[in-house]
Amino acid sequence: MAIKVHGSRISTCVGRVIACLEEKGVEYEVVPVDYVTSEHKQQPFLSLNPFGQVPAFEDGDLTLFESRAITRYVSRKYKDIGTDLLRLNNLAESAIVDAWMEAEAHQFNGPMKVLIYQFFIRPFHHLALEEQEVETNSEKLGKVLEIYEERLSKYKYLAGDYFTLADLHHIPFIFYLFKTPKAYLITSRPHVNAWWNDISSRPSSIKISEGFDKENSFLKGNQ
Repeated sequence: MAIKVHGSRISTCVGRVIACLEEKGVEYEVVPVDYVTSEHKQQPFLSLNPFGQVPAFEDGDLTLFESRAITRYVSRKYKDIGTDLLRLNNLAESAIVDAWMEAEAHQFNGPMKVLIYQFFIRPFHHLALEEQEVETNSEKLGKVLEIYEERLSKYKYLAGDYFTLADLHHIPFIFYLFKTPKAYLITSRPHVNAWWNDISSRPSSIKISEGFDKENSFLKGNQ
């Protein structure tokens, strides 16, 4: 049975899983979820993800939710093919990947999620931008990216001189950030910008970017 990713390509979390599968060269099917009818909040979808969020993931009899858990699973199952995303054959390198994945989840994700909500979700629902929220979280994100700038002045990628999940997990949100006036948070930092130009040009990144632009009504409503 082919791997199934339930959700929409407009979702950053779905994009994260798709990018991982593309890096591994694994066949998969994206099963659309109808947000308008709240399909993700009803059965049978809730049997796949009890929190009513995307993605839900099926690999034979195995079902998973939470995009970062899914990418770890895919990277472990297919560790001998495609890009080595977890550095599983080297304990020290693997630990560094883990550390920077945690940084993405706990330092980068929070302010970035607020900015994307402000610039895309609120306008989609005809709600005004909350300027203070934007500025507060831009400042928070800037402080995180200053740490990234220092790290990337020494290494090509966050976990070292090799592309891993630590980099991949950032890609979907940054694509959205570049559709906002806050893109300078990336472009104003030369090492972060070079890192972004590198990781965003990978075939897996281009694949999810095309999905965003093709299906994303949030972007169309924000122009």
